[in-house]
Amino acid sequence: MIGYQHVELCLNEGYPTAPQVFHGEILEQTKALLKELHLDVPCLMVLMQLTADDREHATALEQIRLAARMALQLNPEKPPLLETVVGGRPALWEEQKTDMVRRLRDWAAAAEDAGVRIAIKAHVGSAVNSPERLLWMLEQVPSPALTAAYDFSHFELQGLDLEKTLLTTLPRTSFIHVKDTTGDEKKFRFLLPGEGRTDYVRYFQLLRQHKYEGPVCVEVSGQVFSQPGYDPLQAARSCWDALSAADAKARGQA
Repeated sequence: MIGYQHVELCLNEGYPTAPQVFHGEILEQTKALLKELHLDVPCLMVLMQLTADDREHATALEQIRLAARMALQLNPEKPPLLETVVGGRPALWEEQKTDMVRRLRDWAAAAEDAGVRIAIKAHVGSAVNSPERLLWMLEQVPSPALTAAYDFSHFELQGLDLEKTLLTTLPRTSFIHVKDTTGDEKKFRFLLPGEGRTDYVRYFQLLRQHKYEGPVCVEVSGQVFSQPGYDPLQAARSCWDALSAADAKARGQA
C-alpha cells in the first residue's frame, strides 16, 4: 500500500478499462480488488469532443451511456463522474462556442437520463482553455448533470495564476487533476507531480482554506507513460512522496 484513497479509470478506446472489454467478470473482480485496497473510484475519464460532426456526436452520446452503465455498476449509490475535455482550438472559440453549447445540452440530457454527472475540464489546447470559458459553458447549460474539473497544469502553461484560477472555478469544481509541466502553451510537456514548477504547498493550503473536500487525483499523461522505461509503480510512489510531503508542510503552515 502506498497511501492513495482514489483511482481514476480511463475508458478510452484501447485501454483495458474501455467499456467494450471491461465488463462482466473482470469488472466484478476489479470491484473486489478496489474494495480490498480501500480505493474509491470518483471519476472515469471519457474523452469526447463538442466540436465533433453529427456522427461523432452520436458516438459521444453512446459513450456517455456506456460509461454511465459502468459508473452505476461500480458504485450505484455514488456513481463516478465522467470527466472529459471538449476539443476545439483556442483561436476558434468564438466560431465554435455556439455549436459546442448546443451539443453540450445533448450531453447533459444523456447524463441526466443515465443518472450520472459529467465534469468538464479546460485544456491548454482546447477551445475551452480558461476558467472564464469553462464557466461560461456551464452557465449556458444549467443542468445538475454538469460540473467542472480543475487542472492547474493547463493554466500554468498559459502563465495564469494558481490562486486566481482555482478560486474562480472552485465553486463549480467536483474533481481535481494534478500533474506538472515544462514549457509554455506553444510547446510543452506534462510531468509527474513534483517534477515541475507547481507550488503544491500553496495549492494544498488554498484547498484547505476554501474547504474543498472532493478528490484530488494524479493524472499520468501519455507524454509520461509512453516513455521507454516508464515504471508505473515507481511513478505512483514518487507522486505520493512529493504530494504527501507538500500536504504535510501545508498543514503545518495553515
